[in-house]
Amino acid sequence: MYVLYTIEVNSLSKSYGNFTAVDGIDLKVERGKIFGFLGPNGAGKTTTMKMLTTLIPPSGGKMSILGIDGIKSPLEIRKKIGVVLQQPSYEPTLSVEKSLEKYGMMWNVEKKIRKDRAEELLTAFDLVDIRKKKNDDLSIGQRRRVQVAREFMHDMELLFLDEPTVGLDPSARRGLLDYIKGKVKDGLTIFFTTHILEEAEYLCDDIAIINKGKIIAVDTPADLKNKFGREKTIKIHISEQKNVESLLSGIQDCTIEYDSGVVITVRSSQSEQVLQDILKILASNDIPVEDLSVVPTSLEEIFLSVVKNSA
Repeated sequence: MYVLYTIEVNSLSKSYGNFTAVDGIDLKVERGKIFGFLGPNGAGKTTTMKMLTTLIPPSGGKMSILGIDGIKSPLEIRKKIGVVLQQPSYEPTLSVEKSLEKYGMMWNVEKKIRKDRAEELLTAFDLVDIRKKKNDDLSIGQRRRVQVAREFMHDMELLFLDEPTVGLDPSARRGLLDYIKGKVKDGLTIFFTTHILEEAEYLCDDIAIINKGKIIAVDTPADLKNKFGREKTIKIHISEQKNVESLLSGIQDCTIEYDSGVVITVRSSQSEQVLQDILKILASNDIPVEDLSVVPTSLEEIFLSVVKNSA
């Protein structure tokens, strides 16, 4: 049965006594997309993921995963999904290649497919040179790569990745993200949590931000920037040290910082008008501009702003 949304939840909640960890959230994750789920520590991300993967039952609401009722048929869902949690998970005495082999056997993957898939993953995750090493002898980053790689040993329609790049160096991180992108092109859907906002911007089709158990924003990275990122940062380098602070004191709708009198940093949601006003004042006072740059608000700045405003 084809379903448009691999995840569809309505008023989903989870409480522990008087504490509400997840407070009536609504979510839809479209098939064949990478859905980023962001939030500060304690916001409800892990609890939400544990409910979506059927590890814990919700206290209220409805949950459909791959068109299956997540409350009534959790075992049916587990057969169709992959899960990589943030907590380390590895077999200390097994080698890297034996770990992949064992995981394929656990999912009843045919021997020939198992062998071919293991070779593909050893190459894709840069594990060939350490294939004979025991997991106990690996670095934290190497173990993490094995932990993520082995999940791809079996077929699945939906993969949950909780902070999958923890402990990885920049090269390994980019390699993992690119591998994930390739799998999505083949039809896989991914639910992805991260604290690295550059990852979310690079990888995700849609992003939800959760804080204090509530969803406070859902959109594409570009549309989040359009909605919440009107403020831009302008850096103006002047040719010599001048006391321009008094000259620019009357500029409205912005904050201005001064560094050694030669770098002026301006932040404003009315950046075009503010920039024109500043340049006009500098020109009228014979203060030449050496360099000028305008930097759009980053996804990280938007995330921090949205979370702060929801507090």
